[in-house]
Amino acid sequence: MASSILRFRKLCYVEPVNCFSDPKIKDPIGPSEALPKQRKQRKQGREWRCWDMCLPESPGLKLKDRGLSALHPVVLVPGIVTGGLELWEGRPCAEGLFRKRLWGGSFTEIFKRPLCWLEHLSLDNETGLDPPGIRVRAVPGLVAADYFSPGYFVWAVLIENLAKIGYEGKNLYMTAYDWRISFQNTEAHSLKFDSCCVKIDWASGVRDQALSRLKSKIELMFVTNGYKKVVVVPHSMGSLYFLHFLKWVEAPPPMGGGGGPGWCAKHIKTIMNIGPAFLGVPRAVSNIFSAEAKDIAFARSMAPGFLNSDMFGLQTLERVLRVSRTWDSVISLLPKGGETASSQANHSHPITNSSNGKLCFGVEDPIQFGRIISFGKDSSQLPSSQLKLNDVKELLQNRANQKESSCSGEVWTEYEDMSKESIQAIAENKAYTVKSYLDLLRFAAPGMMKRAEAHFSHGIAENLDDPKYSHYKYWSNPLETKLPDAPDMEIHCLYGVGIPTERSYVYKLSTSNKCKRIPFRIDDSANGNDGECLKSGVYFVDGDESVPVISTGYMCARGWRGKTRFNPSGSPTRIREYRHKAPANLFEGRGFESGAHVDILGNVAMIEDIMRVAAGEELGGDRIYSIF
Repeated sequence: MASSILRFRKLCYVEPVNCFSDPKIKDPIGPSEALPKQRKQRKQGREWRCWDMCLPESPGLKLKDRGLSALHPVVLVPGIVTGGLELWEGRPCAEGLFRKRLWGGSFTEIFKRPLCWLEHLSLDNETGLDPPGIRVRAVPGLVAADYFSPGYFVWAVLIENLAKIGYEGKNLYMTAYDWRISFQNTEAHSLKFDSCCVKIDWASGVRDQALSRLKSKIELMFVTNGYKKVVVVPHSMGSLYFLHFLKWVEAPPPMGGGGGPGWCAKHIKTIMNIGPAFLGVPRAVSNIFSAEAKDIAFARSMAPGFLNSDMFGLQTLERVLRVSRTWDSVISLLPKGGETASSQANHSHPITNSSNGKLCFGVEDPIQFGRIISFGKDSSQLPSSQLKLNDVKELLQNRANQKESSCSGEVWTEYEDMSKESIQAIAENKAYTVKSYLDLLRFAAPGMMKRAEAHFSHGIAENLDDPKYSHYKYWSNPLETKLPDAPDMEIHCLYGVGIPTERSYVYKLSTSNKCKRIPFRIDDSANGNDGECLKSGVYFVDGDESVPVISTGYMCARGWRGKTRFNPSGSPTRIREYRHKAPANLFEGRGFESGAHVDILGNVAMIEDIMRVAAGEELGGDRIYSIF
């Protein structure tokens, strides 16, 4: 219904109102003598008026009226889950779904055949690639991520506004890639390492060659648009994917694309990262650990027992956990930099707790800030010096020697292979920080971590000239890789602020004794006192609702600012923060001034900033409201 209202909002009936409350703006209706005429019209019948008088002007039309037009080709890079996936080969249960969307679109197959749908979205537990007999591929073209589902836009608003100043298929491109698999695997299946060199294992087959396709498309758009450099606009995890591309494209084959030094300087004008997850997101930890985040915790607090109910045998979270643990890309979103990075965020911008209207300050003792998972509210608040912490590596060693569990649930989640003693030992360790959470996940999800950590790394480099950093597993971590030698290539970080965003979690052991259940859950009864950012077991800091501000803004504010070891050529960086403003009424849809992680793609100020750069204008300096 909401989408229908938004679709026809230009023809909605409203009572005559004065939308121009600002005395500096001239009322187009005229002076007060026009009011009797209005009253006469109202008596004669209802009046249809354009609601757009009360809506912000379209950025596309605004810039077109100023004389701006398409100049630089634009490449869009979607993030995780926002790109459509379609079926090319499947099991008998998927009969009739050839080239139909399994992800994105109407999602009708979830209700028609949910288990078949989950089976086809899962990847192989051993390889992280296609299971035998199943091929699911990214939907190509702008339709891949213009709308996530009917009426729910992702890139559609930006695409429509770009079209108003002359953009079309020849100078506007959507990068299509399978966001479930590791970044390097979007190119080829695997590489063989021997004593002399690295070779592609052609026997294992080739996937989509998505990186090669992106390289070729950028080169083509560069040539066919008058040798104008490309403006790249990645979103969310797409920023990590494109960071990986920057290293891949210049690296020699077979590991890289063979573009050679200078390829990025020649072809790329600006990278405008929207809501980038450069330093990771804490919710990726909770998703891998228990398939939870704040939404699940809030739902539990509102309807206790429903998600854990045996009704209909749903095992909802267990099935989500089983599928998501086959998606290696989730590992790319884990927090990076350890205690070094977390220490940079000792102070946080005050944010408003929308539930009670009071200010919530994410300021903590730095000794506690690196904590991500705590068992019990007290453990989440005690200084580390008062906590008795065991070495998580000992748990890993003990697991290798433990007896196999006799649990055999319907849905395999890796927890079924753990003994009750091991599960209890995890909870007794009380707290896990940015330094120890990886060992926790290696213990709780050993299969996923062993497979995915061959493709991703989460540390901080001491010496970037070490030859080991030429391996692709480091390319998507901005703290373990150098930007290309491109001193004129600008990097922008565009993101929302002012929304409570997940930072850490309070956990407890599950009350269910059934071994097929996930043994840990967020403690939805843990709530903070006034001024504390703790609600339903989740601690919050400033951010865009999904990514904390330290992750979205740090690299542009400090890590890459000027000539640094991460940015040796001194590529200029800019920050544009957008203070979140919730929609004032239904006709604003998801908000024209939203700073939320996905809804910001409809933020008119951000769209205008992107279009100005694409049209050849400069944005000027930083605009910052938060900790930077």
